[in-house]
Amino acid sequence: SGRQAMGLSWGKLCGLIRVASMGVAASRGLGRTLACAPPPGPGSKGKKMSKSLKRVRATLEAAGVTTEIRETALARTAVDAATALGCEVDQIAKSIVLRGENSGAALLFITAGGQQVDLTRAAALAGEPLGKADAALIRAQTGFAIGGVAPLGHITPPRAWFDRNLLKFPLVWAAAGTPHHVFCLEPQKMAQLSGAQISDFTAFCQVM
Repeated sequence: SGRQAMGLSWGKLCGLIRVASMGVAASRGLGRTLACAPPPGPGSKGKKMSKSLKRVRATLEAAGVTTEIRETALARTAVDAATALGCEVDQIAKSIVLRGENSGAALLFITAGGQQVDLTRAAALAGEPLGKADAALIRAQTGFAIGGVAPLGHITPPRAWFDRNLLKFPLVWAAAGTPHHVFCLEPQKMAQLSGAQISDFTAFCQVM
């Protein structure tokens, strides 16, 4: 099929999803602390902060956004994360990184948890066929390891697109640079800080 010809089947794409996200939140408004729940997990204090986590925090602070970055258990799928955190699956913003087959560059698709990237639509946005991005490419361009890719704070910001489905929620949750840390943010602000274009590129994913 056309999707398989571009190097990545829908099933394989769903298998790439590695999410560390959490919860549901209450307060709106920028430039002040966002009220995010549930409470931090055990052991969230007193640990040395990773460089990736520091970069995400610095990006948020530079934008004048104060939102608590929380530690949570590893969630390997969007369903796992939503179940553990008590939020809707689509409230989890997955950072899916694909490879432009012509450019060789990493391309970022910030996708609602219950959706998958439709490769035909995504390739039309990117202007080139898309394939799987390996760990080395993801690390080199974003500075993050697979499983902890944040939607912002990249070493070299990739071209990015933001799933319109995320706009249904006042706040969404995303990985904060590690598989065990997450943050919440208004979806419009997340799209702005990630430099992502709000677009339609998804299809419902039965395997999340």
